[in-house]
Amino acid sequence: MKIRPVINANATVTVLGGSVMPPPVVQAMVEAAAHFVDLPELYEQVGDRLASLTRNEAACVTAGAAAAITLVVASCIGEPAQAFPVDAEVVMFASQRNGYDYSARLTGARVIEVGADAAELEAALVRRPACVLWFAGAHYAAGALPIEDVVRIGRAAGVPVIVDAAAQIPRVASLWQFTTEVGADAVIVSGGKGLRGPQTTGLVLGKQWLVDRCRQHASPHQEIGRGMKVGKEDLAGLLAAVEWTLEQDEDAIIAGYERSVDLWLTGLRGVPGITAYRGYPSEAGQPHGRCVIRLPDRQRVIDALWDGDPRIAVGTFRLRDDEIALNPQTLQPGEDQLVLDALLRIL
Repeated sequence: MKIRPVINANATVTVLGGSVMPPPVVQAMVEAAAHFVDLPELYEQVGDRLASLTRNEAACVTAGAAAAITLVVASCIGEPAQAFPVDAEVVMFASQRNGYDYSARLTGARVIEVGADAAELEAALVRRPACVLWFAGAHYAAGALPIEDVVRIGRAAGVPVIVDAAAQIPRVASLWQFTTEVGADAVIVSGGKGLRGPQTTGLVLGKQWLVDRCRQHASPHQEIGRGMKVGKEDLAGLLAAVEWTLEQDEDAIIAGYERSVDLWLTGLRGVPGITAYRGYPSEAGQPHGRCVIRLPDRQRVIDALWDGDPRIAVGTFRLRDDEIALNPQTLQPGEDQLVLDALLRIL
């Protein structure tokens, strides 16, 4: 095989492999791979440890954040070993509809849309839907009520509120802010993005009753999550990733991101025909900057970076059609300079 490595100046996107795992995560997975274990026992113990680390009642590891949506929605609909009712509903804000809707609809549930109006949400909850599914991130904020209002209304109606915060690390406080502080019933986080764990993992954190049902709906049980299998390597790797993440100086990491953005802005200043500026927040609404470059013939530059040596990926999500973005979150030390050098050669 001839697979060229990529300098990822785009984001923690699945198509590029999520993120790069730090050595303790890799080591934990290697050690787990060398042994047989009682997998349900490991699954439960890892969940208990993750709950303790993240200040939540309970936790379970899933086969990615999209699988977590399916398992959580299924758990809100009913107990395992029961047929899903044909009239099950999930409430979402119309502005937050996205490609991950399908993970909820796998259960057979129908998505009910509401606008950013408290009375409209209250009326939708009179129908006794399975849950409200709310997506975190600055890019999802417009057209939706704040999560604090959603939780208050959901609690009054007796309807669970689920937060999808798959890409919302940093800040690491997303692991407990939405649940223990705001009061949502569960938060879903990707294991392979900001946590830098195995790409194939996700994490459900929240109420004990809900996590217990998620575990029962998941593999190795013969339920809707049977095909969403989590292996012993994934369990060990994600636990190590959360432990590693909580030990890091997050402020220092974000400051490093900003230094990379400053490097790009300084290096591109004065290049004819382009405009470079600091975009904030990041493409997923994370609290750090990125370098946005407005330039003619965007596709030519994207292709030249991808076909170059080294191969470089840049972002275009939620930008004008004459802009690219450089995201520092997914770079290894020194790669910010390599990205700048490649851009200057092309431009």
